[in-house]
Amino acid sequence: MKQQRFPLHWQILIAMVAAAVLGIGLNAGAGSHETDPPIEIAAGSLQPLGMAAPVAVPAGRLWALDSPQRVLIQVDQRVGPAGAGANRDAKYRTRRWAIGPEADLQRLADDRGEPWPDVPPQAADAPAAPPRRTVPTIKQLAAADPAAYALFVEHGRSTARVAGDGAQLVGNLFLRMLKMVSVPLIIVSLISGVTGLGNADQLGRMFGRTILYYVATSMLAICTGLLLSNLIDPGAGGAGGLAAVAADAEAPQGQSLATVLYNQLLAMIPENPFAAAAEGQFLSIIAFSLAFGVCTILVGGRAAERINEIIDAAFHVMMKLTMLIIALAPVGVFFLMLSATATEGAAIFGSLGWYMLTVASALLVHAVITLPLILKFVARRDPWEYAKALSPALFTAFSSASSNGTLPLTLNCVEERAGISNRVGSFVLPLGATINMDGTALYEAVAVLFIAQMTGHDLSLSQQVVVALTALLASIGAAGIPHAGLVMMVIILQAVGLPTEAQGLIIAVDRVLDMGRTAVNVWSDSCGCAVVARFEAAAVPSSKPVPMGEGEAEV
Repeated sequence: MKQQRFPLHWQILIAMVAAAVLGIGLNAGAGSHETDPPIEIAAGSLQPLGMAAPVAVPAGRLWALDSPQRVLIQVDQRVGPAGAGANRDAKYRTRRWAIGPEADLQRLADDRGEPWPDVPPQAADAPAAPPRRTVPTIKQLAAADPAAYALFVEHGRSTARVAGDGAQLVGNLFLRMLKMVSVPLIIVSLISGVTGLGNADQLGRMFGRTILYYVATSMLAICTGLLLSNLIDPGAGGAGGLAAVAADAEAPQGQSLATVLYNQLLAMIPENPFAAAAEGQFLSIIAFSLAFGVCTILVGGRAAERINEIIDAAFHVMMKLTMLIIALAPVGVFFLMLSATATEGAAIFGSLGWYMLTVASALLVHAVITLPLILKFVARRDPWEYAKALSPALFTAFSSASSNGTLPLTLNCVEERAGISNRVGSFVLPLGATINMDGTALYEAVAVLFIAQMTGHDLSLSQQVVVALTALLASIGAAGIPHAGLVMMVIILQAVGLPTEAQGLIIAVDRVLDMGRTAVNVWSDSCGCAVVARFEAAAVPSSKPVPMGEGEAEV
């Protein structure tokens, strides 16, 4: 008799809680560091671990203050003579960076001031009082000033940030392993599922039911977000403080909704299926795999049998590889959660607290009320038992903020722990990871209303209907990767005439909210499997799901 291990979902939950406690403790106790006096920097190049390419760093000085509330960086670039006596005669060009939500930076500056060091003698073409520039996150500093970022990473980080950044590097290894198996697993799962249907009519019915479920739940999620945004009114009275950053904020460039949807249509027809697989273009992979499976059915005969044998063997090999990677999920989740909490801490809940509360409340309503009701009355499954079966995937989605990266684990949980047949799970989940974004659509609707309130715009009922419809269509184009919703939000802001650069109001807290909405995306996809499986079981008696709990000892 095979010995049952400690359940995987409990391992992941314990790892996630332990990492959160450790990260918040590190952030509170070791989250501050100041390079006082400023550090002398020799000319050369730097390439911190995780940076794609080395960065040229001129000689000069670095001062940095790293704290949970803000990061201040002053770089004094030497432009005077080198060699003996250079320090006496040197001139500098000084640049200053403040990193954090603009409203929090301004509040802290008013309350405590900003302890900048003295400005050294400036070059003739440099201003005597160097301007202070701001970015919401350290990642954006890397794009705006790579040299300042590299110097900060090498010399200016607090112990908590060093631990968080190191944990991110380890957690990324786990994510890369999941992404490594996602494309081949999707291909063999989809082809296996389609050929297992036996005829194209069944595929058409399953596709129709899947799309209907995804559109319905996305619209329910959007309506929930709009309702709570109007009730809580998170941006009331905030047009002064936070909105001041909007004029200077950088935001992704938007495209028209028609362009985005047409690009999605183009993506369904890959010019080179092998290139699409190599680049991880999920919509192209899904479309080609479905077409290949359907044509296998149409060809039939010995050719179809040989293809089925190869695909079935490849599927079992990929599932074995996936299971080996899934065994590392508690470790991967621990480091991903440690990274998020050690670097963010509790300071992130500052002036954007009401906005975060609104998004979190709307996600919670959709996840624990709307979707469980669909499970109970449409899929006829026990919501609590189904959630327990999917908990490893949900915890991993929350910590990684990537629905595509979590897909192999979600497939395993749906089939092995929840008893959904492979032909349903392998069809519904990859499609859902690409086009079903309940959490993202809800988040976009709340964020647009919050931005409207913060910038003094009152959206009418008709404009909110436009927000709902645009969010529904835009969520279809949102890729299952971290922060994709920010890019798609530009479309909705343009649709109701709001400034696209106003995204700068919320970028600083996007990572935290991205974790929650990704978990909701995966939960909705998984519930869709149960709904589709119930109707498929009615149409094909042999596909009746196994009772809940079978296979749990294997995970």
